[in-house]
Amino acid sequence: MNRRKFIEAMAVLGAVAVLPMSGYAATQKPKYKMGLQLFSVNEDMTKDPIGTLKAVTAMGYENFETFGFDGTKGTFYGYKSSEFKHILEDLQSTASSGHFGFSSYLEKSDDELMRFVDQCIEGARVLDMKYITWPWIAPEQRTINNYKLMSGKLNRIGERVNAAGLGFAYHNHGFEFQDHGGENGFDIILKETDPALVKLQMDIYWVMHSSKRSPRELIKEQPGRYVMWHIKDMDKITKDYTELGKGSIDYAKILPDYAESGLEFYFLEQGGNYTHSPMKSAADNADYFVKHLQKII
Repeated sequence: MNRRKFIEAMAVLGAVAVLPMSGYAATQKPKYKMGLQLFSVNEDMTKDPIGTLKAVTAMGYENFETFGFDGTKGTFYGYKSSEFKHILEDLQSTASSGHFGFSSYLEKSDDELMRFVDQCIEGARVLDMKYITWPWIAPEQRTINNYKLMSGKLNRIGERVNAAGLGFAYHNHGFEFQDHGGENGFDIILKETDPALVKLQMDIYWVMHSSKRSPRELIKEQPGRYVMWHIKDMDKITKDYTELGKGSIDYAKILPDYAESGLEFYFLEQGGNYTHSPMKSAADNADYFVKHLQKII
């Protein structure tokens, strides 16, 4: 990032650039590093990864979840894994999880899938990630038969990843909760995957948006399995994403017990519907989280 762009980014962030020195964060060390799913600022990361990471660490984010790994090239955001690791180290930050592009392998052979899994393992190890995460399937893949097919693949991936000394998790959206004649994809995943091999990353926004069960109810059914959370708010009218504190989710009331959940990492996220810009929303979300929610996690 050139000097002019970096100065502009800092000007946009304003006072929130000193978040780690203010409020709750200054009086008591939080239990967890404040995490950011980098898809929240994906356009910025694509254009200028280093400058964007500098800006979001200045907001107080210390831990990241990556998006956009290229298995063939072994790169994160255009940088070789080892180079990206050095970038994070220079910023005194970490990447504890990554969202990897498994959906295109759903209907491919196990040999093809496992070659990609091994590429993911190699990249994740270099970054010292704790989890490799399956984040999504395409709309045309969302059938009951495919949820059953995917569950078998999740188990096989989990076995491979666990054998490599890493954890494996599945991230929900809202489509898994859609009813298919009395069945839904999320229940199939819960029933047909091995909790020892396949952990869960709960996107709390999507649970509140689409599930008949609350985050706490889901966790009570399988305590210790929800090792990661995604935290974002819901627009009061459109139910789209919005900045924390502006929407309809009262996190102070609905957040599950982190110990019962088995929580290891959380990531703030906003995938769209930004009031001003992705970077400004990332700053606003960090500000709200530190002031109102960090003390209860």
